[in-house]
Amino acid sequence: MNFLPSNVRKGALLGLLFFLSYISSQAQDGKTIFQANCASCHALDKQLTGPALRGAPARGPWTQKANFVKWVHNPGGFIPTTPYTQQLAAQFNGQVMPSFPQLSEQEILSIYTYLQTAPPPGDKGGSGPTEDLGTEQSSGNGQLIFGIISIVLAVIALILMQVNSNLKKLSDDKEQILRPEPVPFWRNKIYIALFAVLLFIVGGFFVAKSAIGLGRQQGYQPTQPIYFSHKVHAGVNQINCLYCHNSAWEGRHAGIPTLNICMNCHNAINAYEKGPKIYDEDGNEVNGTAEIKKLYQYAAYTPGPGAKWDPSKAKSPEWVKIHNLPDHVYFNHAQHTRVGGVACQQCHGNIQQMDKVFQASELSMGWCVNCHRESKVNFNYNDSTGNKFYSIYEKFHNDFKAGKMDSVKVADIGGIECQKCHY
Repeated sequence: MNFLPSNVRKGALLGLLFFLSYISSQAQDGKTIFQANCASCHALDKQLTGPALRGAPARGPWTQKANFVKWVHNPGGFIPTTPYTQQLAAQFNGQVMPSFPQLSEQEILSIYTYLQTAPPPGDKGGSGPTEDLGTEQSSGNGQLIFGIISIVLAVIALILMQVNSNLKKLSDDKEQILRPEPVPFWRNKIYIALFAVLLFIVGGFFVAKSAIGLGRQQGYQPTQPIYFSHKVHAGVNQINCLYCHNSAWEGRHAGIPTLNICMNCHNAINAYEKGPKIYDEDGNEVNGTAEIKKLYQYAAYTPGPGAKWDPSKAKSPEWVKIHNLPDHVYFNHAQHTRVGGVACQQCHGNIQQMDKVFQASELSMGWCVNCHRESKVNFNYNDSTGNKFYSIYEKFHNDFKAGKMDSVKVADIGGIECQKCHY
């Protein structure tokens, strides 16, 4: 009997089974992806920041899976394409869902399937941004079952291979066939080579995965010197983003609001009384009046009848920057907000729903490039709202007239060329 090929087969089979086990344990079903990316704004059976999503695949353009994928990748670009989405945008006061170009088509289709097949709500109602412990545990049951099945199959395969080897040995002994002495596995060159290859593949995978993630800080949520709630200011009081971040419309950087902007309101508002209760990430209630007093300390201002504020004595809080890009990346806010019509939420998430701001998007190169591939450019420059710069693209305008194309993406005008962001 040839001993080595038999062991090679055993090793290959075991490696395949454990690889399948690993893939099964890492796989995300539609519910898991939904909870990670969608549940902060959507529930199945209750309207939150966005509409309830149970049965969404049977509504409007979502009856076609391709449209659902396009919508998730670039909601702002998809809205003008159908009356249904235009009406939906009007219903939510023009608020645009952030895009998710980092999700693959298969992941989006998994969400689509989950919305079609999600079980009806139990005694506690439909799923929302948060669920009870039992629901969270059930989301991992499928992965656990796949892992257990894979391990059981691996054990059965080992037993069957051992039985086969013993039967082969009995047959050879009966026929007086001489068998070579087995080589210990730690001296077996085949085993050593298989182990080296496996170590190289697995190690290389995790090294590459970790290296790709270097410098990325999605979810970053630092503590600021003053607990400033965007939910209260931008959400409840509906203060326009550009009032505080005025340079985001015409400058490269969004800018940090000056104390003068804060004191425009807080000269008169010196107590937090009418707004909703604010809680930090640990569930502790935040004293809004105490946070306003912190602002006064930085502003060197004492409230009271006839009190006047002297800006020359103020000292700006040392705000911690949240959204950071590498130094070798050029990014211009005005080019995106004013020229491209990109809503703040598309990159920063639903900022108006955040008490303590965090980085909602990945902000990686792939994330930006995918957005440029999906986002459409407004090529209309015949009226006062158009951008006459696009008049230089004569070929595209001729193709529009000839019916050869119906839209121009950012990528078509050089949006994915290296030197656009790296120079």
